Amino acid sequence: MPSRTSKAVRVAVLADSDTRWKWGALTARRIAPDDRDIELSGFLLRGRATPTARQLEEVGAEADALREMTGTEFLDVLRAESYDVVVLALVGGAVQAMLHGISALDLPDRPALVTGYVGVVYEKLSDGLLLRHGADIVLANSRHDAQRFRAVYEGVGASSDSVTEAALPFLGGARYTPEEGRDTVVFAAQPSVPLTRADRMYLLRRLVEHARLHPRREVLLKLRSRVGEQTTHVEEYPYQRLAEKLPGGLPPNFRLVYGNMGEVLDGTDLLVTVSSTAALESLHRRIPTAILTDLGIREPLGNHHFIGSGCLASWDQLDGGQRPKADPVWADRQGVAADGGYASAFDAARERVAKLLADGALPPISPYYTATTAPGYLPGLLARYHLAPDGHPLTASSRTAQGGTTGVRRVVRDTVRAAARGAYRHGVQRVAPVIRRMGDL
Repeated sequence: MPSRTSKAVRVAVLADSDTRWKWGALTARRIAPDDRDIELSGFLLRGRATPTARQLEEVGAEADALREMTGTEFLDVLRAESYDVVVLALVGGAVQAMLHGISALDLPDRPALVTGYVGVVYEKLSDGLLLRHGADIVLANSRHDAQRFRAVYEGVGASSDSVTEAALPFLGGARYTPEEGRDTVVFAAQPSVPLTRADRMYLLRRLVEHARLHPRREVLLKLRSRVGEQTTHVEEYPYQRLAEKLPGGLPPNFRLVYGNMGEVLDGTDLLVTVSSTAALESLHRRIPTAILTDLGIREPLGNHHFIGSGCLASWDQLDGGQRPKADPVWADRQGVAADGGYASAFDAARERVAKLLADGALPPISPYYTATTAPGYLPGLLARYHLAPDGHPLTASSRTAQGGTTGVRRVVRDTVRAAARGAYRHGVQRVAPVIRRMGDL
């Protein structure tokens, strides 16, 4: 394997959903030192939201190699292969588990560990941050987030040195310019916001009514996934299914669309959403952007994050022709719509990575959560990822106690496990949502 002193930086990205894979892969390329090539290996954490081939193709983030595996299998990879950087694009609990698991490997030359958030951080701030503490770099997507992150760490007496201001890695695209004869409104859907069937049907009905009110306007419902696929959050009431139940059908100027969000924004004149990260992509390109207030401005919806943005509006206001205009000060604090600033947004992160690689052997991983600080919380969390309280794999301990499994028994065991994983994923993604919907009938 190449060493740290070779030209290419070897990066492993472990992700647990389509959006986190996109964030992790793009982040890895943005934070790699400018003077070195990058060898990017992708690993998909097997679970409920493991992306399908179609989802991976849609997000468009590529890797030199891409494999699906469990968390303990990923630890086996790190034990056998040498990486310079590991990007943990995971939910907070999985990040914490991997930090303890990697620490338990006791590698003589461990990789630099990087983590962060895929979008707007509007809930569980302290919970998510403390679960990420222990990584060498915790990326903040804006100056606003960096200040909040440091305040949380310092408030519990933990080091905040890891917090590094950056930006969302997928911002970009051409600045918005109106095109004569084009009038396109895009509603960016979210899998779990709003959550209830009634609220989702309300938004769909208003979107369709907007299309009927403006027959010359193209109205698009941008969907995150097809029915049966899962993303970071479970979607119990897909808009595709709700649209089939609308009385009177859909108007001819209304369409359901999929695909890369950046490509959809290329032809968008107004982006409407409740609180999707797509709003930040839209604002970055100066596209008129509306954050809906119809269901209230509430923490569970996430639209409270946009207070002060100048983008809050209702469907009644949009139907009447209102076009929100973003407040430039707010946008700058959020790391979007800042002229010229995005080009240097990852400079600090690249410098941190380069320094970590140049320093040689890195210090021991020191998460805030330990057997001393959280003895009633950490063991259970690690167990969910098949790790013992000391970070060692529980499965490895079991195999050792049983004298190991070889030959035919191992083939049978692996076959049964693969079948069980398939059945579990099918149950979570397809059967369970149907049962929950039946309960609402």
